[in-house]
Amino acid sequence: MSIVSLDSAYLSFSDLPVLDHADFSIEDRERVCIVGRNGVGKSTLLKIFNGEIRIDDGTLVFQQNLKVRRLEQDPPSFGRDQTILSYLVENYRKEHGEHHHEYNYEAENRIKVLLNKMDLDPERPLQGLSGGLLRRVALADALVSEPDLLLLDEPTNHLDINAILWLQNFIKSYQGSVIFISHDREFIDSVATRIAELDRGRIYSYPGNYQQYVKNRDYQLELEQKRNQAFDRKLSQEEVWIRQGIKARRTRNEGRVRDLIKMREERRNRRSRKGNVSMQLSEGMRSGDIVFAGENVSFRYGERTIIDNFSYQVMRGDKIALIGMNGCGKSTLLKIILGQLEPAGGSMVKSGSNVEIAYFDQYREQLDGEKTVIDNLTNGKTEVEVNGHKKHVIGYLQDFLFEPRRAMVPVKALSGGEKNRLLLAKLFLKKFNVLVLDEPTNDLDIETLELLEELLTGYSGTLLLVSHDRAFVNNIVTEIWYFRGNGGIEQILGGYDELNKYMLKEQQTEQKMKESSAPEVKKVVKAVKEKTKLSYNEQKELNSLPQQIEQLEAQIEEMQQVVSEPSFYSQSEDRIKETLKKLDMLSGELQTKYDRWTELEDLQNKLRGKN
Repeated sequence: MSIVSLDSAYLSFSDLPVLDHADFSIEDRERVCIVGRNGVGKSTLLKIFNGEIRIDDGTLVFQQNLKVRRLEQDPPSFGRDQTILSYLVENYRKEHGEHHHEYNYEAENRIKVLLNKMDLDPERPLQGLSGGLLRRVALADALVSEPDLLLLDEPTNHLDINAILWLQNFIKSYQGSVIFISHDREFIDSVATRIAELDRGRIYSYPGNYQQYVKNRDYQLELEQKRNQAFDRKLSQEEVWIRQGIKARRTRNEGRVRDLIKMREERRNRRSRKGNVSMQLSEGMRSGDIVFAGENVSFRYGERTIIDNFSYQVMRGDKIALIGMNGCGKSTLLKIILGQLEPAGGSMVKSGSNVEIAYFDQYREQLDGEKTVIDNLTNGKTEVEVNGHKKHVIGYLQDFLFEPRRAMVPVKALSGGEKNRLLLAKLFLKKFNVLVLDEPTNDLDIETLELLEELLTGYSGTLLLVSHDRAFVNNIVTEIWYFRGNGGIEQILGGYDELNKYMLKEQQTEQKMKESSAPEVKKVVKAVKEKTKLSYNEQKELNSLPQQIEQLEAQIEEMQQVVSEPSFYSQSEDRIKETLKKLDMLSGELQTKYDRWTELEDLQNKLRGKN
C-alpha cells in the first residue's frame, strides 16, 4: 500500500507547468531517487510532499498520521552562540508548540540519544563546523520527530567522502521511506531502490541501478521520437489536404477537419525535451613541461598542522584530484599552488612557464548576484569569442541552457545548478592551459555532469580537481593526492578505485600492527605451554563462568527493556545517565567474561591435546 501518492497532479508557476497531470507514489521503506534537469522542479516536488506547496489540481493522498520531514538543499543559518543541542531543542519546541517543562525535557533526552548515534557532540558550538558536520546537524534536525517519510535535497553536497559513506549506510538502514534528489551516481547506485525522472511535467519510474535507468530512459526517448515523427508526417499530410482546391473544399469531410484541429492543438502543446549543454574549452598556448613544483611545503593554523613537508611536481597534462575530509587543507594547498597564500615553510614553491589558469570557485565568488546573467558574462557586450570565433552572447548562453528571457534575470534569482552552469560558461571563455575546479559538480544535473566529464577527459591541459563525486573522479583523473588529516599527503597513481585499494591495504596493515603489539598475551601463551592442565583456580573460574554470564545476560535484558520504554526519557537527566552508564558497564563486563571463558576453554583444549 502506498504511503503517499499523486494522481493527475497539476502545478504551474508560468506557461510551462512543473507538474502536468503527473502520477507518482511511494511504498513503505522505499528509497526513491528523483533525477531530472536543473530547473524542472525536483525541489518543488519535495516541497509538495512536505506540505509547503499546494498543487493546483489533482489529488495528493497521505497515509493516515504520516510524519514527513525535509532536509533542505543548504543548511539554514545558525545562531552565533547556539550549540548543536540547543539548536535542535529550539526547533523541536517550535515545531510542536510545546511549553511544558517535563515534555521538553523528555524531548531533550531523546535528542541526546539521537546525537550519540550520529556521532555529534551535543555541546559543540555550531559556529566553525565544517559543511559536512552542518549537513549532519540538519539531518539530525529532520530525524528528531522520527519521520515515516524523509525528504533529502542533494544530501551529499559539501560532504567529504567519509561523510558520504556514513550517510549511505545510515539511509540504507533507515526504517522509514526516503525520497532524495542527487547527482552522485555512486551514491544513487548504493542507496536507491528505484529512480524516478521528472521530465516536462511528468514523472517516469525506472527500477534498477543508474546504468539501467539510462538504458531504459534512452529507449523510451527513442520510442517517443519515432511516435512524434509519425505524428508530424500525418499532420503534414492533413495540412496539404485541407489546402487543396475549391472542389476538394466542397467535398471535404467535416470529421476529418475536426481531427486536424485536434492534431494542431496537440502539436502546439507538445513540450520538447531540453537539449544538452554544449561546452567548449578555449585552450591557451602550451605550457612548459613542469607546471607547478613545491618542496617541503608546510602550513599551520595556530597549533594545528594542515600541510606537513609536502613535496610535489605537477607536469603538463596531469589530472590530479585532491581528496580528503572537509577542513583537511585541500583548498589551502590549492591557494598555495596558485600563489594566493604563502606557505609557512618550503624551500621551493614555483609555477612553470606560460602557465594560464582558469579557476572555478565552489562558493561562486566570481559571480555578482545583483547583476544579470548577461552582465556577469560580458559586462554589456553583445558578442563573445569562443575558440577564435565570434558568437552572440544569447546564443552562447543557450549552449548552457539559458533561454533568452532567463539571460536577463539577476544571478541571485538563479538556482544552484544554473549558477554553476553560468560560472562554467564564464570560465570557458578564458584562454587557459591549467584548469582548477573546486567542487564543480555540486547542484549540476547528471546529464550536464556527464558532458563536463567527457569534456575534461579529452582536455589536453593540466587539471587540479577537488571533488567528492567518486564516479566523476574515477573517470577523469590520473593521480590522487590523499589528505590523511594530520598534515600528511599521499600521492597515489590512478583514480578513486586505486585510492580504495590503498585505504584497504592501510587498514589491514594497522590491524596487523595492533595484533602484533600484544607482548603480554604472547608471554601468557609461552608460560602455559609447559603446563599439563589448568590450575585449581583456573578450573574453578572456568566452571563458574557460565552461571555468571547467564546472570549478566538476564540483567542486561531487563535493563534494555526499561531503556526501550518511552517513559524512560521522562526521568531526570542524572537518573538517565546513571542507568545508561550501568548498562554500558554490564555490557563491558559480559564481554570480558565471554573473552575469559573462551581463553580458558581454548587453553584447556590445548593442554588436553598435549597430553
